[in-house]
Amino acid sequence: MTRTLVLGGARSGKSAYAERLAIESGKEVVYIATATAGDVEMAARIAHHQGSRPGEWTTVEEPLALGNQLLRWSSPERLILVDCLTLWLSNLLFSSGQEYPDVGEITLPALFHEQQDMLASALTKCSSDIVLVSNEVGLGIMPFGAISRCFLDEQGRLNQSVAAICDRAVFVAAGLPLVLKG
Repeated sequence: MTRTLVLGGARSGKSAYAERLAIESGKEVVYIATATAGDVEMAARIAHHQGSRPGEWTTVEEPLALGNQLLRWSSPERLILVDCLTLWLSNLLFSSGQEYPDVGEITLPALFHEQQDMLASALTKCSSDIVLVSNEVGLGIMPFGAISRCFLDEQGRLNQSVAAICDRAVFVAAGLPLVLKG
């Protein structure tokens, strides 16, 4: 079992690289998509991603309970590709429907930490090879607004915790992979 974290910026080629890893594995692939189509533009992005994947892959849409799905589909004969942790984190952050203030301390929903703990546990228990895609959002300027800064902080923490669990970590920029770990 190999766990790989693929990091990169928007349009860096990280998803294409992760999909190549899945194809090259020669295993049955289960693709766990975390995106939800909240508007026409996002629906078009999702359709583009769906159209680029091999038809024999099993696609599972899971915006919140990612750890549960990893365990559900766990099998040594499979590779599970998760795309992406960034949207998953955003889904968790806004799962309660609460409004966040522009300034001040942010109180995260209970589900936020519960699901992150479940993901960490599932990553250590899953018998499949796993490839996780995530954005590296910490390379730019500090964003304006408390919720944006909270998201930046939590995405950085999530990437660090997942990278610590994973056997490999790869940073993709301009379609070029740079191995950070393993």
